Amino acid sequence: MNHEKYTLQSDQKLLLFEFISIGPKGRIKKVIQYTETNISGIYNLGFGDWDEASGCVIDDVITNNGDSYKVLATVSSSLFAFFDKHPNAIVYIVGSNSIRTRLYRIGISTNLHLIDDLFEIHGLLNDQWEIFNINQNYDAFLISKKP
Repeated sequence: MNHEKYTLQSDQKLLLFEFISIGPKGRIKKVIQYTETNISGIYNLGFGDWDEASGCVIDDVITNNGDSYKVLATVSSSLFAFFDKHPNAIVYIVGSNSIRTRLYRIGISTNLHLIDDLFEIHGLLNDQWEIFNINQNYDAFLISKKP
């Protein structure tokens, strides 16, 4: 993505990333986590605000810190790092609600010309996976690195 990004901190396996969102609501710690599913090689991309009190990531909070494009670009940049370390993985992405899933679709659509040569993207529609189409709403996404 050609948007400004936050600086990411990650673990050595490049499965956990952290950054700080800075805006009118203050400094908010964000966490991106790639968790392998029960299907080997398929990882779920989890993302949200870090809640110090519970020690958990909250994925359904609306931060509204005025930096959504920068946050989305930062999350996208974590995909590049993740695939550098895990080139044969497949990443499953779905929002915590339909609005967030739509936001992910818009982000993919807007930047498809930049990522289409690098990644294969599928969308889930009516319980079937299809090649991503920018004019289609999807329930979820699968992203893999092209050989």
